[in-house]
Amino acid sequence: MSINSSKAIRCPSCGQLQEITVWNSITVKDSPDLKADLLSGRVNIFKCGSCSHSGLVPAPLLYHDEDKKLMISFSPCDDEQLKQRLFENVRETSKGSGELSGYSGYNLRFVCEYNSLLEKILIFDAGLNDKAVEIIKLLILSQEPEKQDDRFCVFGKKEEDSIEFMVRDIKENMIYTSRAPISTYDTIWQQLRASGVKPYSFDWEMVDAVYADRLIKGINN
Repeated sequence: MSINSSKAIRCPSCGQLQEITVWNSITVKDSPDLKADLLSGRVNIFKCGSCSHSGLVPAPLLYHDEDKKLMISFSPCDDEQLKQRLFENVRETSKGSGELSGYSGYNLRFVCEYNSLLEKILIFDAGLNDKAVEIIKLLILSQEPEKQDDRFCVFGKKEEDSIEFMVRDIKENMIYTSRAPISTYDTIWQQLRASGVKPYSFDWEMVDAVYADRLIKGINN
């Protein structure tokens, strides 16, 4: 069930107090229109009616797609140490409540960035697994290692015979398009499966660039 609450938000720009609806959980089967709003960047986004200032409301959100067996726990955070503590808390809480037994065959993901939440949804909607996709993102960035620290790569869309990615260069203030053949994804996913990676989760997971780097080292050793 999708759950929301009403919250009074004071605009950080002009100080105007405004009441908005904050979503704490989204269940796709019950609220398909709400999923569309989320992917359009309209969920938990504050927009001041006085000065038009907008920004993300820092509220946790649980996304549940029963048909795809996907659950994403989103906790807004930009501090690495706090991020790790929040992740461990989600794991401990799930284990303590025994709820993990009800999510057999699920992919359970923990993210701290709004864009990462949207990206995960799009990846699984495309019938892909984010573990293989994260490896491809690292491979794309490694093509120009001297610029790697200034760039980040995000999933764009799955096409008939390729996967489109967007590469943003912060230093150059440019966005580039990169494509990887579907065959590359298939090969990487097969290698991951052969190395013991399962297509589902046994616990909450943070599948990001750090995780992908560990996977690459595991495959190559």
